[in-house]
Amino acid sequence: MAFLSKEKLFSKKWFTDYLLILIGSFILAAGFVYFITPHKIVPGGVYGIAIVVHYLTEGVFSFWPNGIPIGLFGLVLNIPLTIAGIKVLGPRFGIKTIVGFVLTSVFIDGISYMRPIGNAALVDDVLLSSVFGGVLIGFGLGLIFKSRATSGGSDIIAMIIAKYTRLQLGKLLIYVDSIIVFLALAAFQDWHIPLYSWVVIYIAGRAIDLTIEGADYNKALLIVSKKHVEIKHKILNDLERGGTFLKGEGMFTGEEKQIIYTVVSRREVAILEEFISTIDPDAFITIMDAKEILGEGFQNLNSKVNT
Repeated sequence: MAFLSKEKLFSKKWFTDYLLILIGSFILAAGFVYFITPHKIVPGGVYGIAIVVHYLTEGVFSFWPNGIPIGLFGLVLNIPLTIAGIKVLGPRFGIKTIVGFVLTSVFIDGISYMRPIGNAALVDDVLLSSVFGGVLIGFGLGLIFKSRATSGGSDIIAMIIAKYTRLQLGKLLIYVDSIIVFLALAAFQDWHIPLYSWVVIYIAGRAIDLTIEGADYNKALLIVSKKHVEIKHKILNDLERGGTFLKGEGMFTGEEKQIIYTVVSRREVAILEEFISTIDPDAFITIMDAKEILGEGFQNLNSKVNT
């Protein structure tokens, strides 16, 4: 089963996608070189394994006195994993994924080579490095994901295992990365490393979500009130927002109800709450965080998919 979308060569979308991969790979590499690698933090993935190998091979090879280069070892791991993924899962990774991990490997080793001391930490505070490293790694990966590429590596391992088991892919990704983190514990014999590594994994995950979905400050509301007509006019006329009526039935009374579903800003939530409290203090309101809103009045779905 193919998951690759056909794109017109040298189109605007083609250039945008590869620009995202280029920038994302550079930011991802910078996060590793300046914040993660110097403190031996291992946030899962093939580059986490590469960090372990890099420090374990320090002084082993005369031509690599500081250890096997992280980018090179990550590339060596990614190539067979991608080939195995294509054979087992089908051509869902594509050229963009290959370009992404090749660029990341080149940037990691290139930045390290150009630094006076390749493994020197930008800041000595490990927690601060974990936070900023996680943000950069997450932001870089988020840009790569926005181009419809994947990060390869441990993602492919998890997908292959998921194909032959009933385990959920999300849980498998956590398991695979956790095994890599414990590998670092066994290699370096330091409990600080897995603890800081999980901090990086969590922050990177949040940064990925924010990069892909955006920092949206809107709220989704479900309003159950007998004064639904008045509330509708308030939303349409004063707030200049839209909404939808949902038909409901009271669980206890069996009474038919009109439920209003609408999305408003944080400021408008307070305005709406004050208005409803004056006309129907017994109204039932559920307020939810809306991570991403696509549709009329907000971001256009087609513009998001095609940019």
